[in-house]
Amino acid sequence: MYWAQEAQADLLAFTKHKTAGRFSPTTMYEDYAISRELIHWQSQSTTRAGSETGLRYQHHAARGSSVLLFAREQADERAFYFLGPASYVRHEGELPMSITWRLDQALPVDLTKSLAVA
Repeated sequence: MYWAQEAQADLLAFTKHKTAGRFSPTTMYEDYAISRELIHWQSQSTTRAGSETGLRYQHHAARGSSVLLFAREQADERAFYFLGPASYVRHEGELPMSITWRLDQALPVDLTKSLAVA
């Protein structure tokens, strides 16, 4: 996660398949494609729904900021796919927050399959 303040944009990236050797127990987030239009993404483990960051995610559209999503299938892949701009749909819990994002443009079918839950 990176907040690009000057651009008023959150850049959110995730790796679908995580391995214990490359990710710590606190970063084994459950991030995946729900459908061609919806992405399930978990915030950092320290993010509360009422925190500055949590509120920015929930109210980004009203506040005039953007959310841009990036994903890769495996940690050893250097490049991320740019999934595009997204809008907040809902969240559950906190520490981390499980957020559903709606993509502005649907994912290609093959990318949806590779990023979906098996």
